[in-house]
Amino acid sequence: MKLKKLVATSIVAITTFVGAFTAEAATSYKVQPGDTFWKIGTKHGVSVSYLMKYNNRTSHLLYAGETIQIPSTVTSAEKDLLARLVEAEAKGEPYAGKVAVATVVLNRVDSSLFPNTINGVIYQPSQFTPVQNGAIHNTPSAESKRAVQEALAFRGQGSGSLYFYNPQKTSNQWLRSKQVTVVIGNHVFAK
Repeated sequence: MKLKKLVATSIVAITTFVGAFTAEAATSYKVQPGDTFWKIGTKHGVSVSYLMKYNNRTSHLLYAGETIQIPSTVTSAEKDLLARLVEAEAKGEPYAGKVAVATVVLNRVDSSLFPNTINGVIYQPSQFTPVQNGAIHNTPSAESKRAVQEALAFRGQGSGSLYFYNPQKTSNQWLRSKQVTVVIGNHVFAK
């Protein structure tokens, strides 16, 4: 009987221990006057739809003083890597183009056609020129970092772009055959 109790207690302890490491980390946030889910999502780099779902909300209504939970969805290292890619791929492009480049990476993470992590998507062989030429290691601008935060907040709400290219720099017919979703600056975005 003591052995059964010891085994049962051990299983509960192990389950609790493992659960503590697999549970999603979240931080509490006290809503300030003028806050919206969009502002909070952009500030913290969390998808607005996921932020609402995580807090069991169906309405965009927030009250100053209430506390909501901000889930941790992307690490600071992943945000930095994504900002470095945005900087290298979209330097000199309009801000909206930078957001769109980051969104392509996030859409790929969410697609079954590509790796399911930011690192996996960015470092997938032969996908992004900055990885091949070393520009991925350059320091990102504040604007590229801000574009990543906005793309994270916008995640899941766009037109589903999975590709982008500069028609002046590529003759890849397969890429050019994809359905165009939007053109921003020198980049064509497609799915």
